[in-house]
Amino acid sequence: MYARVAAVEYHLPEQVLTNAGLAEEFPEWSVDKIAAKTGIHRRHIAAPDEYSSDLAIAAGRRLIERDGIDPETIDYVLVVTQTPDYLLPTTACIVHEGLGLRASAGAADINLGCSGYIYGLGQAKGLIESRQATRVLLITTDTYTKLVNPRDKSVRTIFGDGAAATLVEVEEAEEVDAADEAVERITAITYGTDGSGAGRLVVPHGGLRGGADLEPRSTAAARELESNGYDLYMDGPEIFNFTLRVVPESVDAVLEKAQAGLDDIDLFVFHQANAFMLEHLRKKLKVPQEKFFVSLAETGNTVSSSIPIALTDAVSAGTLRPGMRVMLLGFGVGLSWGGLVLTW
Repeated sequence: MYARVAAVEYHLPEQVLTNAGLAEEFPEWSVDKIAAKTGIHRRHIAAPDEYSSDLAIAAGRRLIERDGIDPETIDYVLVVTQTPDYLLPTTACIVHEGLGLRASAGAADINLGCSGYIYGLGQAKGLIESRQATRVLLITTDTYTKLVNPRDKSVRTIFGDGAAATLVEVEEAEEVDAADEAVERITAITYGTDGSGAGRLVVPHGGLRGGADLEPRSTAAARELESNGYDLYMDGPEIFNFTLRVVPESVDAVLEKAQAGLDDIDLFVFHQANAFMLEHLRKKLKVPQEKFFVSLAETGNTVSSSIPIALTDAVSAGTLRPGMRVMLLGFGVGLSWGGLVLTW
């Protein structure tokens, strides 16, 4: 029994923050400068009364309605988020109710950010291939903009809100050619963690413990900001250095586990952090531009949803087609990273 990705869909909030809007708030930054540094033109922003569970339910409903999926056939819902509605209950329980899933279906949260989609696919694969479930709905959802201090332009230019729903299910026997055995469609999963870098991307306020314990520079006072209650902090240069270090190593680890070479991969879809970083990685890895998909100009960095959003856009663009081997790679907050090869 093997797990496969059967469908992906996403949902974005209606409210939009453009580069022109940011330039009005920060006159020292022009529209062109913001676009050049980030590759982002617009970000979707959750409304004041719109939260991660709302986006998650909307994404799940879109997938269910588009593909005619009976909610009763879903055995488990996994919700990847670092912006839960509440400390408790889990957001997955709220999403379970909102989607009308049966009482015997499991529901759990995964508290991970930029690597969360990889971890979520790994968990979904494990649930299916250990015969605990036949259909898992993996939902990624984050409203990072609620955590961002409005005067911190370094992160306001980057992050956007959004959610994505991915249906992972057991490979149906009738879909496998009689001459072939079922193939492993989600494979070569690798993970990585460097907890010593936990303070590089942290929300110093709003939790049970002060962020100064992790990173003294992260507090609103240290940055001469008036606190909004959360004040997300990112050490941009260190995150960039971390990414340049671990991504090539992770690519090599995935290829080794897949017993494949770089040329055997048809498409590379990485966490959509920002265009400058992605282009730097592409050149460092020597991946042809046509095999390296970038899709963040209209969404920004949507954290755990950036990879499934990019996958959906790649399908719409005709870039991602059935049978292609895709390398997915997530990296960031934690510090955490992970990669895998997906046969579409």
